This record gives sequence, structure tokens and C-alpha cells, in this order.
Amino acid sequence: MACVLAIDIGGTKLAAALVDREGTVLRDGTVPTPRDGVMAALAELVERVTAGGPRPVAAGIGSAGPMDGVAGTVSPVNMPSWRGFPLRDSVRELTGLPVVLAGDAQCFAVGEHWLGAGRGSPSLLGMVVSTGIGGGLVIGGVPLLGPTGNAGHVGHMSVDPYGEECECGGRGCVERYASGPNLARWAREQGWRGPDAQALAADAEKGDAVALAAFERGARALGGMIVSMAAAVEVTTVVIGGGVANAGKVLFDPLERAIEETAGLAFVKAVRVHPTTLGIRAALAGAAKLAWDL
Repeated sequence: MACVLAIDIGGTKLAAALVDREGTVLRDGTVPTPRDGVMAALAELVERVTAGGPRPVAAGIGSAGPMDGVAGTVSPVNMPSWRGFPLRDSVRELTGLPVVLAGDAQCFAVGEHWLGAGRGSPSLLGMVVSTGIGGGLVIGGVPLLGPTGNAGHVGHMSVDPYGEECECGGRGCVERYASGPNLARWAREQGWRGPDAQALAADAEKGDAVALAAFERGARALGGMIVSMAAAVEVTTVVIGGGVANAGKVLFDPLERAIEETAGLAFVKAVRVHPTTLGIRAALAGAAKLAWDL
């Protein structure tokens, strides 16, 4: 049976799967991401997933970034042992397969376009809203990766040039207003006493005024960015995943209002936002699709 090897690399877990042409997962596995020896752990996982199974014809990798798509290197923020690590060549050497490398959020977008909430969309923005905010674009059915592989870094689009300084060194970035830790940080500055964004969402669900205001503030930042993307490349569909998206209506209701209030042109107002249907499987699906396209 023809299949590809899909790999998803993040700061908390490593995942791998054999995936057929229809997107069916034939075999899969996950392991926690170790602080050191990440490549050794990945090699053991790939061996476990592929041993005794059909021989894959190519490999696709979705990895946390930033990355250099030309050199095939990655420097994930949450993996300090990898700085400029030659991931593409290392997996090629490990497997003997042709390998394609993209960002994990880019793979999320490709996966949702192939099998999920964005299936068939002419112009899709996929976003992962969690500890950080990542994104990916699929335009006319083709992933837009950019010259260095970093296209789709929507979390670092500025929605307020006079706004707060972001951890990236920029100012007014969406991530500074709408990522999980920053939602909770702002709420604590207003007197809220909870530990994290998950607790913040629960309190917002109960009607806590500060928690609701935090999500309203984050949603307006996300909405401004989505409207800008729709105006720039006529995005028609936005699919949102990640931990913050699990807040449900607490996030999506004010986001819908923000887009309606911010957008002017008819084709910008036409953008539709959906929660992920693939969830944590989206990035693996996208990596598999990139491998099949390769």
C-alpha cells in the first residue's frame, strides 16, 4: 500500500504517522519531546512507526520554528538544544526518503484545507492560537510558504504600531494581545487572579467581567489581523485551532463581531471563520499532504 511518512515536531511532543493518499492514518505514534537528544528520540519513533509496515515514498515534516526553508534548518523557541539544526537533511539521512519541511502552523493550514474545516476553500488562512500564534496560507490550493519558509507568521503582524512591545522585538503584534499567556497576563494586570488562559476561559464562560474583557481585547486584535489578510490576499476562509480556540463562543463570538465592525469592503466582510475539525491531527495531515505533493 502506497504511503508517506508524516512527522510533527513540537516543544511538548513528537508525532509520526504513515498516511495513505486519501489521508487515512495507517500507523502512528507519539513520544514526549526530550530536552536533549531530540533527534535520537525522533529516530526511535520513526523506527517504531515504520517497522514492518509499508515502505513510505516520501516524508513530510511540520516543525515549530523559526526555520530556514532554503537550508532546511530549524530553531524552535521551546527546544533550546536545536539552533540552526539541519532537520531536513537529518531526516533524509535517517530514512533515505525525499523530504519536505514546513512550519507546524503551515502544516495545520494544509491539513485543514485537505481534510478539515477548510476543505476546498479557494483561499484559506489557518491559525494556531495557543502559547504563541502561528499561521499558514493555502491560496488556490497551493501552500504559500515564502522564500525562507516563514510565510504565515500572522502572530507577528502589527495591529497597533503604537502598541505594546512584543517578545519578538516588534510592536503591537497580534500575539501580544491574543495568545494564551498574554490573555492571562493582561487579565491579571486588571485584577484577575487565575493561573492561565484555560481558567480565564472558564471564568469568561461564567460571566466574569475581566475575563470577558480579555477575550474581547484578544478577539479585536485577531479580527484586525484577519481583516487585513482578507484585504491583502482575499482570504475567504479562516480555520482556528490551538488551546485558546477551545474557549469556543467566548472567543468566536467577539471575533465575529470584531470582523463585522472592522471590515468595510464586501469581499473582506465575506470572510468566514471556523474552528478546527482535525484538532491535533491537522499538522500531521498537512505534513502528509506536502509529502504527497512532493
